[in-house]
Amino acid sequence: MGGGSRALSLSSLCATTLAAAKPPQHPVPFAPAHRALPHRLAAAMSSSSSPTPAASVDAGAPAPSASNAIDFLTLCYRLKTTKRAGWVKRGVQAPESVADHMYRMGVMALVAADLPGVNRDRCVKMAIVHDIAEAIVGDITPSDNVPKEEKNRREKEALDHMCELLGGGSRAQEIRELWMEYEENASLEAKVVKDFDKVEMILQALEYEKEQGRDLEEFFQSTAGKFQTDLGKAWAAEIASRRKTK
Repeated sequence: MGGGSRALSLSSLCATTLAAAKPPQHPVPFAPAHRALPHRLAAAMSSSSSPTPAASVDAGAPAPSASNAIDFLTLCYRLKTTKRAGWVKRGVQAPESVADHMYRMGVMALVAADLPGVNRDRCVKMAIVHDIAEAIVGDITPSDNVPKEEKNRREKEALDHMCELLGGGSRAQEIRELWMEYEENASLEAKVVKDFDKVEMILQALEYEKEQGRDLEEFFQSTAGKFQTDLGKAWAAEIASRRKTK
């Protein structure tokens, strides 16, 4: 899980994953093209009286072919089978997968109150992309002792490979931009989604504590004082309040 001891190359790992999957019986439809919103922090913090212009991501580029799309989605299957390493290392029974974590973050973005200058749709998309490179590198945690720069390098290389697998074009570029924006904490949306990442973790920790009678205090301590938005702070406080009464 940790990613530090993986000996396979990216191409070998992806080829193995794709070869193991059954070919689909029906074509997978794609959503219609939509605008992508780079929405950098400087633009988001400019005068609220003038709306931020939308920037298209190569609107004329073709969508991925059926072959590219199914190859990419088959690789994404690994997100459903890769368990979150923090829970595994603490002996949690039936721990959530990376996909489980990202899904509930996406729901958080969907149900959260509207925030000034924040594009909710972009938050939803960022939530379901932010850990996508873990389909290849696995869930690298601080206890793996992998330097931050090396972790970022591995994940960036994996992301580039996945975007190639998708065939490049506007969809791959949007995924790359969302991922980079999150990694660089470069927008209001990224700050909100990073808070959702922490909120989802401590909510899951609370649920495991209740279900399995465990003490997962370290997960709560790891997020203390690190929330960047009022929304994140409010949701974290609500979780902490419920933990006291469990």
